[in-house]
Amino acid sequence: MTEAMNARSIPAAAALAAFTVHAFGNPHYGFFRDELYFIVCGFHPAWGYVDQPPVVPLLAAGSQLFGHSLFALRLIPACFAAGGVYITCVLASELGGGAFAQLVAAAGFLFSGVLTSFGMKAGPDMVGLWLWPLAALYAVRVVNGGSPRQWLAAGAALGVSIESKYSALFFIAALAMGLIATPQRRFLASPWFMAGAALAGAIALPNLIWQAAYGFPMWQVLHHGVEFRNVNVGPLTYVFQQLLITNIVVSPIWLAGLAWLFLRPSYRFLAVAYVAMVALMIAFHGKHYYMGDVYPPILAAGGVAVEGWTQRLRFVRYGLAAALVPASAFLPFSLPILSESSMLAYVHWVKSFWHVRTSMVATIRDVSSALPSDWADMHGWPELTATVAQVYDALPPGRRAEAVIYTRNYGEASAIDFFGKAYGLPPAISGNNNFWLWGTHGYSGQVVIDVNGHCIASDRLFENARLATHFDDRWTTSFERNIPISVCTGIREPLAAAWPRLRLYM
Repeated sequence: MTEAMNARSIPAAAALAAFTVHAFGNPHYGFFRDELYFIVCGFHPAWGYVDQPPVVPLLAAGSQLFGHSLFALRLIPACFAAGGVYITCVLASELGGGAFAQLVAAAGFLFSGVLTSFGMKAGPDMVGLWLWPLAALYAVRVVNGGSPRQWLAAGAALGVSIESKYSALFFIAALAMGLIATPQRRFLASPWFMAGAALAGAIALPNLIWQAAYGFPMWQVLHHGVEFRNVNVGPLTYVFQQLLITNIVVSPIWLAGLAWLFLRPSYRFLAVAYVAMVALMIAFHGKHYYMGDVYPPILAAGGVAVEGWTQRLRFVRYGLAAALVPASAFLPFSLPILSESSMLAYVHWVKSFWHVRTSMVATIRDVSSALPSDWADMHGWPELTATVAQVYDALPPGRRAEAVIYTRNYGEASAIDFFGKAYGLPPAISGNNNFWLWGTHGYSGQVVIDVNGHCIASDRLFENARLATHFDDRWTTSFERNIPISVCTGIREPLAAAWPRLRLYM
C-alpha cells in the first residue's frame, strides 16, 4: 500500500519539481525576440495573426498588464511544463507502470532538451507540453475501457492546441493515422469520437475563418520560410536530429518506449502515430522541434518499458540514475542559467568534449552568434530601443512630430513598441508579418527613422538619407549586429501607396 501511495504522489511531486526548476531557471538574460512579438500581438486582440493563432499572444500580453516582467512572462511556460510532466507520469501509470516507471518518465521529460526549452520561454510550443499528452491520455483511457465521453475532452485539448500552434494539425493527423492503422480503428465509429472531432473543429474555427479572410497568410509564411530561410535536411538527418534535441543521453528512454508500444497491440496506435508524425514533418519540411510535444507519451511508455526490463535487476536502476549526471550536462542549452561569458566557455567545452556541432541542429540559414541562437536573441533589445530614442530625440521638434520608425523585421519593431513607451517613441511600423497588417498608423512617411532597413533602399522611396548611427551588441545574432539607423526624408510617394510593396511574410 505504501508503494501505491508513493506512486500516486509522484505526478504532483514531479510537477512541483518542474515548476520550481523553471521558475528559478527561466527568467534570465532578457526577453526573447518572439516573446516581444507575442506580447505586442496580444495587445492587439484578434482571432488570429499572420503567423500564429491567438492563444499565446493573449497569454503573453496578459502577463504584462501590470508592467514589464520577464519573471511573470516565463511563469507561463513553467506552468505548462509542470502540467506536461504531471500528465506524463499519469500516462505511465495508465499504461501499467508503477512508481519507478513514473520516475523514469519524469526524468526523461525534465532532461529532454526540447521539452525543457519549450518550458523555458513563452511560445506556441509550450501549450502542447500539456495538451498533446493530455489528449493522448484520454485516448489511452478510452482504449483501456474508459468512458467514450472522454473523446470530448481529447477534442477540447486538441482544439485549444490548434489555437496555440498549427503543428497540432499534424499531431491530430498522425494520431488519426495511428488509430486507422491498428485495431483501435473501431473507436472512430463512436459518436463520442465524432463529437470530440467536431468540438476540436469548433474551437479552431474562428482562427480558420480569420486566416481565410486574410488569404491564409500563414501558408505564405511557411512557404517563404522553406524556400528562403529554413535549413532543410534529408530524412536520415531529421531522424538523427530527434536524438540530439531530446538529449542523446535521454533518447534511449523514448526509443525503448517506442519499441514497447509497437509490441503492445492495444497501444500500438501511439507508436504508429509517432512514425506518422516524423514522416509528415519530413514531407512538409518541418523544423526538428515542431514535433517536440509528441515525446511525453513516448517517454511515459519508455518508463514502463524500463521498469519491466529491470524488475529483477534492481542494481541496473542505480546505473540509470547515474546516467542523469551526463544528461544534465546539456541543461545550460535549455535553461539560461549561466552568464554570457560562462555560457560561451561552456559551448566551446561541449563542442570539444562531446564532439557536438551546433550546425547539426541549426534551423535558420546563414545566421551565426557567439551564444546559442535562442540565447543570442534574448540580447540587445532594450539597448537598440535606447539608441533609436537618441536618434528620435535629436530630430528638430517639427520633424519629430511627423517621424515614424520603420524596422526591417518584427523583432526590432516589437522591441521598439515594448520598450519605446518609456522614451515616448511612436509605434513602430514594419512590412514583416503582422506589423504589415497594422499598416502605417496614418504616418505620411515624410520623416522615417529607418532601423536596419537601409532606407528601404530596394524601393528607392526617399530622396535623402542620412546615416545617424550604428547599433551593435556582441551577444546578439549576426543579422542584428552593426545595424544602421538612418533618417530618411523626401518620400517620393505617400507611404500608404508604397505599403503593399513592403509586405514580407516570413
